[in-house]
Amino acid sequence: MKPLLSPDYRPTEKESFMNPMQLEYFRQKLLGWKAELLRESNETLSHLQEESLSEPDIADRASLETDRALELRTRDRERKLIQKIDEALMRIEDGSYGYCEETGEPISLKRLEARPIATLSIEAQERHERMERTHRED
Repeated sequence: MKPLLSPDYRPTEKESFMNPMQLEYFRQKLLGWKAELLRESNETLSHLQEESLSEPDIADRASLETDRALELRTRDRERKLIQKIDEALMRIEDGSYGYCEETGEPISLKRLEARPIATLSIEAQERHERMERTHRED
């Protein structure tokens, strides 16, 4: 059974890490984020279906095409984000949520609050980014 959260509950360092309340808090945060992304995605789809590419003016049609391409790129990023949210929800279910994939150490609550789909601690993420920069410069 999922614990009941009060609307003003926020995870703190004083609690045991990833206790049932914290897990439920992040589960609800992720589900809310996913619902918002899906709602926006559905609005875009209906917007794209309403628009007509039969604009007589070539400049208007080009502008419409550019807008459409931008919306589709945004949707693609959101689709990938939804996939990461689903993966985070699975980690909540399997008990690995909140722990760094590389080190197994807890990811800080501040980081999870800001980026609930984080899979790396800040230290591991920074190491990862340094490695990417080094390899990019080769």
